Amino acid sequence: MKNTKILGFRREDNSFGLRNKVIIIPSVHCANKCVENIAKLNPDSVYITHQHGCSQLDYDAKQTQMVLAGHGTNPNVYGVLIIGLGCEVISADNLAKNIKENTPYKEVHHLIIQEEGGVLNTTKKGDAIVKQMLLNAQKQTQSFGDWSDIVLGTECGGSDAFSGLSANPALGAVSDFIIEHDGSVILAETTELIGAEHLLAKRAINEEIKNKVYSTINNFEQLVLNSHADIRGANPSPGNIAGGLSSIEEKSLGCIYKAGSKPLVDVKEYAHKITQKGLTLMNTPGNDIEQLSGMVAGGCNLCIFTTGRGTPTGSPITPTIKVSSNTKTFLNMQDCIDINAGDILDGKKTMEEKKEEILEFVIKLSQGELTKAEINKQNDFSIWRLATTC
Repeated sequence: MKNTKILGFRREDNSFGLRNKVIIIPSVHCANKCVENIAKLNPDSVYITHQHGCSQLDYDAKQTQMVLAGHGTNPNVYGVLIIGLGCEVISADNLAKNIKENTPYKEVHHLIIQEEGGVLNTTKKGDAIVKQMLLNAQKQTQSFGDWSDIVLGTECGGSDAFSGLSANPALGAVSDFIIEHDGSVILAETTELIGAEHLLAKRAINEEIKNKVYSTINNFEQLVLNSHADIRGANPSPGNIAGGLSSIEEKSLGCIYKAGSKPLVDVKEYAHKITQKGLTLMNTPGNDIEQLSGMVAGGCNLCIFTTGRGTPTGSPITPTIKVSSNTKTFLNMQDCIDINAGDILDGKKTMEEKKEEILEFVIKLSQGELTKAEINKQNDFSIWRLATTC
């Protein structure tokens, strides 16, 4: 890799954004439609919707607040507009304050539908705010960063029997490269580490991290057992099984390749900020969108997503590169998949050549090229719910 210059946006806290997004966030699901209305008037903005923010138990409300705030503080975001209803648990005012306290250099605004006199008034005022933020965002100057500025989220979804042979090892080689150049890498999907926990624990830098690996994975497995449900109904999924994966252990042994071979330096709970260089394990479900949202909330500014069966998934603010494990899926879903790792299996590319291809694509992304998910305007977002609403 000769070219090590990555173009992006250096923030005042020294974080680095590959994008400069203006995002509209509802604090509660009752504000979703208003958010959509404002976004339609401003196609250069991005937005999320969700089903949370009210009637949640305190620990679920805290998790919702953390994920929403994390999307506002992510370095790929220039400015944020929060839309609230006015009587919800997650108030727009508190959410805006949270984002501003952690990233005081950002533009952060909020509107409350009940105080503005309804959806039409809120939409009109929100439209003006977003239009001005988009103009201000264009005035931001880009600068060069390097691989140490990357916080890489690794993900696999719709995995098949080839994932552990081509796409995941190729991503693992990229993960090792990022860490060798002082960047950060996130391994997640706790349920998809069941059966491979001993391999990850051996890479822990000390006993404390090693014990956290075992407790994180064992606690999740116990949670499933306590529900008296069979995990095989959910993971591996019907699509995984149709793709040739026979058990969660077989899936896990392929999944762990994404994290390369470097030592594990930290273990974080869902959506918590990544604070260490090197490899961090984040406790997330295997659900693609809940995992992606958790990593982005943790500061992930780039995601590489491997897939055997194919998926359109993408974050509204973090470029999400899709890598297929096989050529058939790449050819079948060319509007969704960015890179084909199936040519490793076809004998046309080596693992090293595929690593270089992925890294070169990251540099092009930093220079303005779009992922297929960005072209398709994917704005997938979902929060891991811990308990019932009430």
